[in-house]
Amino acid sequence: MNAPQKHWSEDFLGLPFADLGRDRAGVDCWGLVRLVLGEFGVEVPSYAGGYATAKERAEISGLINGAKPFWNVVEEPRELDVVTFRRGRLDCHVGIVVRPGCMLHVTEDIPSCIETYLSSYWDRRLTGFWRHAELTGEVRT
Repeated sequence: MNAPQKHWSEDFLGLPFADLGRDRAGVDCWGLVRLVLGEFGVEVPSYAGGYATAKERAEISGLINGAKPFWNVVEEPRELDVVTFRRGRLDCHVGIVVRPGCMLHVTEDIPSCIETYLSSYWDRRLTGFWRHAELTGEVRT
């Protein structure tokens, strides 16, 4: 009998939060997305020089919005799509879809975990789903 196959997301659970973290020693929300996509061969910019801490919401929002030309808006999310969230009036938090309804993400007070984005807390902050152009075959210039 074959053992159940492990889901890719299990390899990313429990990573500690670290401002500007970009590896398994510690990640911020973008660092986690970057780490996951990198394991699937999709290289995305680090943006580590674009902000000093995760508390710089305006700077992070600018980076998120500036990156959108390399991403396609999607209505029906699937694995590896990025989900964006508003904190206040700015898009400044991201997660990565594990399966419809669930995301892998990290916050300053919680190590990387899987959580539903359909909860009242996240759903009212959700601003969109994005698929990287390399995952759709539609590379924009």
